[in-house]
Amino acid sequence: MDPQGPDMYKSHMDSTQILNFNLFGESGDLPDVVHCETIEARSRLHDWEFAPHRHARLHQVLHLDSGCGEASLEGAPHALAPGTLVNMPRGVVHGYRFDPGAQGRVVTLASEVLDDTLRPGEGLAQVLARPALLPAPPDAARTLGLLAEAYGARDFARAQVLRGLIALLLAQIARALAQRHDTGPAPARPDILRRFETLVDRHFRAHWPVARYADTLAITPAHLSRVTRAATGRPASAVIEDRLIREARRNLVYTNLPVQTIAYDLGFEDPAYFSRVFKRATGLSPSTLRQQHPA
Repeated sequence: MDPQGPDMYKSHMDSTQILNFNLFGESGDLPDVVHCETIEARSRLHDWEFAPHRHARLHQVLHLDSGCGEASLEGAPHALAPGTLVNMPRGVVHGYRFDPGAQGRVVTLASEVLDDTLRPGEGLAQVLARPALLPAPPDAARTLGLLAEAYGARDFARAQVLRGLIALLLAQIARALAQRHDTGPAPARPDILRRFETLVDRHFRAHWPVARYADTLAITPAHLSRVTRAATGRPASAVIEDRLIREARRNLVYTNLPVQTIAYDLGFEDPAYFSRVFKRATGLSPSTLRQQHPA
């Protein structure tokens, strides 16, 4: 890839100017556990260019089948040639510009799908946490086609087929990345952020306020939010809520537990309040989300 091309945005841009997208170029919540669309369908609406943005809760895979373009990863420009596959983890600032008529696919996965698919200790999660551009492995390109076909159908067991194809696709991409000589560890995250995320994983059900996390980390709440904004574009309170919502979505999609039980398990004393928090964060009620994700 060409690192000498023109920057798509200035690398010193303040994090508050970087958009947080969920879908490919849109701010609405992911309407399905996986979303698949063509590059052309969304790019035509945006004049074939997407400003620098990041995804707070989503992982994306882009495959450029024909046509050319340019991608920026954390400010560094990269040429997009036909046959390029882009692995884009959540939280990475990136943008795209495509030549009109470019064709390909974009697959968007919710974070909880990765949590349920990638097993700790197998190494895939660490490899896939690194943004990368690479020639699309033939097996991954075929799986992307099968996934797009299954996504557009409404056959019996659709969700199970999609989950199986997602697991296969992630394995194929991770294998290709692991075989590259230049594959290294995921970009370093600030120590405070890593410690904060570890604490959130342990205590999100207890609904600790930002001040308690900051006190445990021996920093001020304002400093903690500065760190999370610089890394994710969101304040510390949003990171905490995202973890709650991620667990709620995973329980709603992958279990048959009543909404009330899920609310209590997540530390909410009032299930109705849980439903309001969930709808504010996702745009959907818990029951509506579950209806959109049949087993």
